[in-house]
Amino acid sequence: MSTTHRIATGAFQTQYHDHGTSRPGQPPLLMLHGSGPGVSAWANWRLSLPVLSQQRRVLAPDLVGFGDTERPAGIRYTMDGWVQQALDLLDALDLPQVDLVGNSFGGALALALTIRAPQRVRRLVLMGSVGVPFAITPGLDAVWGYQPSIATMRGLLDLFAHDRSRVNDELAQLRYEASIQPGYQEAFSAMFPAPRQRWVDAMASPEAAIRALPQETLVLHGREDRVIPLSTSLTLADWIPNSQLHVFGHCGHWTQIEHTARFNRLVADFLAEGDGASA
Repeated sequence: MSTTHRIATGAFQTQYHDHGTSRPGQPPLLMLHGSGPGVSAWANWRLSLPVLSQQRRVLAPDLVGFGDTERPAGIRYTMDGWVQQALDLLDALDLPQVDLVGNSFGGALALALTIRAPQRVRRLVLMGSVGVPFAITPGLDAVWGYQPSIATMRGLLDLFAHDRSRVNDELAQLRYEASIQPGYQEAFSAMFPAPRQRWVDAMASPEAAIRALPQETLVLHGREDRVIPLSTSLTLADWIPNSQLHVFGHCGHWTQIEHTARFNRLVADFLAEGDGASA
């Protein structure tokens, strides 16, 4: 049985991965990917989907402009649009509530969705997350300003990973080829044109709204992250009342890849705690 599906979300079809089975009283887990060139839900979550889905149903969509989700002509890429896509996906799948994981850009989206539709989110995980004010880093500016070449892609992968042994020419070639599929780079370059500080600002949720969040929240970050500064997660952990923070040492922006087993265990335990409370 295929775990990759397409479903209507507003004016376009969203591709999503659907793994595992929900148990009674246990909401599915929705995982929202980051915004690197050539990224997709599978590229972000391929090491976590098989593990986390052993205990619960896990959904991972390609956000519009990324992966194999349709790219409607003339679409404007905005936080409002991405939030609506996620809500449309939940409605199309008849899911009243989910647990939510957001990575980087996907963290800003997860935060905004939780603020706008709090009844749809039980527990929240924010990993290397955008969503609060910060001065754009040279790393993020380089990621969003990507122009396709294997050398440039290799340089970006070096930015993402603290452990350079995880970056090789084969991975750079694969990610480069993903970034130049028809329509991919055109969509990506339309999302974050220079000057790019405005897109960081546009993804920030209001401080008062973040402080009012009731959800139990797990905040994760790599100590050596050169793309999104650790200070963003320190701020989130300070502002969100029911939060806990885990900082991974010897880790860049690829928490779920550089510390896969620890990431999966932390998330699984955090969500299982919620299952116990619900029971």
